[in-house]
Amino acid sequence: MTQLSPAGVRSSTLDVPGAKLYYEVQGAGPVLLTIPGGPADAGIFAALAERLAERCTVVRYDPRGNSRSILDDPAEEQQMDRHGDDAARLLAVFGDQPAFVLGSSGGAQIGLNLAARHPERVKTLVAHEPPCVQLLPNAEEHRAFIDEVYETYLASGAAEAMQKFLAVTGLGAGRKPENAVPPPPELRESFARMQGNFDYFFAHGFRPISQYVPDVETLKSGKPGIVIGVGETSAGQIAHRTAMALAERLGIAPVIFPGGHGGYNDMPAEFAKKLQAALDGES
Repeated sequence: MTQLSPAGVRSSTLDVPGAKLYYEVQGAGPVLLTIPGGPADAGIFAALAERLAERCTVVRYDPRGNSRSILDDPAEEQQMDRHGDDAARLLAVFGDQPAFVLGSSGGAQIGLNLAARHPERVKTLVAHEPPCVQLLPNAEEHRAFIDEVYETYLASGAAEAMQKFLAVTGLGAGRKPENAVPPPPELRESFARMQGNFDYFFAHGFRPISQYVPDVETLKSGKPGIVIGVGETSAGQIAHRTAMALAERLGIAPVIFPGGHGGYNDMPAEFAKKLQAALDGES
């Protein structure tokens, strides 16, 4: 059943194999699918969607296992192909025309899988800081770190695992820009929901998402278009370095977006402007 919020955001669900996906739609124009990473959900893009809705039909969703997208089997191990198939099925709800896609962090990994395996569904993918650590020169060290975080989760729980994850990735040390906007209520609600996703993320999602290797040779075909985004203030962080490594493998120049790993939240107006330029081929 489709529901309409006072802000004009329509929400609905889609049955997919093994799960029921929750998604939200707002705006009008070409379809832009946004894919959140890690334990995040549709609310993480609320501020950005508000600034894009005049030009795009913005589709936001909770990836399977997160928040309101319920799994048939709560212990299901995440699989990148299944995530990619979910995104393709969701886009099919909005017709046969290829859509724009923005994926950030682990959501960028999902977007890269979608673009490689379902290219007919994607016009342009903007993959913002995908954490594909297998592409780094010291990939073995990072695989050991991924295992260490997982073992920390098993021994001490999600809170300890998150502290270790943030410390090593550098995400916990970043400062918000001085002109960062306050989060809207929907984003604050999303942060609260994310707390309930940490256990599933560390138990079943962290390793498959981080260790996924994009199909570089297929993505180099030029169909669909691929844009690799990096944060202006995230240089040195793992996700920034993995994005740079992927751009080099693809033979394309990375596009610098305002803010850091979460620039779409801190600087949504500036991020939206840069995103629109990238989708228009002007970046």
